[in-house]
Amino acid sequence: MKLFSDFEISLRTVVVAFTIGVSLSAVCFADNENVIEKIQTESNGKIVIDIPKNILDLILQPQQKKDVQEIKPGVNKLSGYRIQVFSDGRNQHTLEARAKARGSAILAKFPKYKGQVYTYSSSPNWYTRIGNFRTNAEANSALTELKKSFPNFASEMRVVKCQIVVIK
Repeated sequence: MKLFSDFEISLRTVVVAFTIGVSLSAVCFADNENVIEKIQTESNGKIVIDIPKNILDLILQPQQKKDVQEIKPGVNKLSGYRIQVFSDGRNQHTLEARAKARGSAILAKFPKYKGQVYTYSSSPNWYTRIGNFRTNAEANSALTELKKSFPNFASEMRVVKCQIVVIK
């Protein structure tokens, strides 16, 4: 989720820059001068931007990811991750059987995924996905484990973002 944090920090930086720009514009328009001319005249080529500490702290502090997805008693559908272990659209007459066989092979070796094998069709492809992982890190850890156990399928396996089911 690093990209999201960078985006949030960038967004805050833009907001602060916009606020500074609006403030400078208000000062300059009050004096009926061009903003650039005002900055050049008053700064002698040295621009100092004074940002209050509380605003600077907001810009620079690392963002803590908040779990906005509340888990209620019962079945919850949340945004999360699964491991795609099968995806194919060739040889239509055997697709469903191959997709289910892949899920069964993984389930035989990893019974902890019982109830977490999802095989479905989206024409013309069939897919088999494993697990209900809340974070990308959890999914990648499981992906590494599955790739070691099934080296023949490793090149086809990948983490995908999707709706997951969490039961509380």
